[in-house]
Amino acid sequence: MNQRIERLRQRFEGEVDAFITSHPANRRYLTGFTGSAGTVVVGRDRAFLLVDFRYVEQAKAQAQGVEIVHFDDLHRSLAQLLSEVKARRVAFEAAHVTVAGERKLREAVPDVAWEPAENWVEELRAVKEPREIEAIQAAVDLADRAFSYIVERLRGRTEREIALDLEFFMRREGASKLAFDTIVASGPNGALPHAVPTDRVVTEGDLVTLDFGAVVDGYCSDITRTVAVGKADGRQREIYQLVLEAQRTGVAAVRPGRTGREVDAEAREVIARAGHGEHFGHGLGHGVGLEVHERPPVLSKLGEEVLQEGMVTSVEPGVYIPGWGGVRIEDLVVVTGDGCRTLTRSPKDLIEV
Repeated sequence: MNQRIERLRQRFEGEVDAFITSHPANRRYLTGFTGSAGTVVVGRDRAFLLVDFRYVEQAKAQAQGVEIVHFDDLHRSLAQLLSEVKARRVAFEAAHVTVAGERKLREAVPDVAWEPAENWVEELRAVKEPREIEAIQAAVDLADRAFSYIVERLRGRTEREIALDLEFFMRREGASKLAFDTIVASGPNGALPHAVPTDRVVTEGDLVTLDFGAVVDGYCSDITRTVAVGKADGRQREIYQLVLEAQRTGVAAVRPGRTGREVDAEAREVIARAGHGEHFGHGLGHGVGLEVHERPPVLSKLGEEVLQEGMVTSVEPGVYIPGWGGVRIEDLVVVTGDGCRTLTRSPKDLIEV
């Protein structure tokens, strides 16, 4: 029995007769199928994975707890299946279906009531199973190794060269792909939270922010470290220690029963007290799993979702000063019964290279 599909059925029992998803992360979570196209249909008693010719054999080998349906015309097959399982009310994912996509569904299968659903699978994914945490830990371990590798290879290279070297290392060491586009931000570019690597050469006196992650067995890691090239000056040390204090405060604040807003507020207050509140404009963290940004919603001023044991989130405060640069430090943590456990192991004290 596919327990994930059973939990989804419990979620929609009494509301609809069936649920469909084509979103890659949700499709993989529910069935184990890793192909790049396919549609999952979960009815009250039966579940299906609809794939075209390219993926039939892969689906047979990977998918669990579903019947494999080979289609030539997706919407015609979908109409036949929904009729077969006597579905009259069918939920689709509002966040992942375009207006045009919804119109096609209604035109292809006009005799059912199409109901938009929000975050039904994402809510299940938010609390990780032990094997999922193991996969995330493997991705984190790879990112830690990548940081150890790159930290001595910064000086005299462009941001682009550093990013490329990081990416090659992670792929050579077993990453299936990058979790997101690598950020390498040196000197004044560090004031850009999502800086894109440039041809700027890293030189003596720079702070360099490195934000990157790997995907291992489908699961993501996300790490940020800021290092000094040469001996850090007084202001660099001051800002670094401030962000480090805020980051450690944020990690200590993560525990079940707290809202993202409450956790965010504790770390944010550290930075605000030092007079840099205006220089920390993003949320403290975000959920990480099959996607690098997923539930729980960001630890932020607006984060009202309550943390639960098994959730995995980043904790990543930063200070960004236009014209000067910035500092960000990020770990991944998993919520435990009485607090949290840090998955990231790379050192956080200021490194001078």
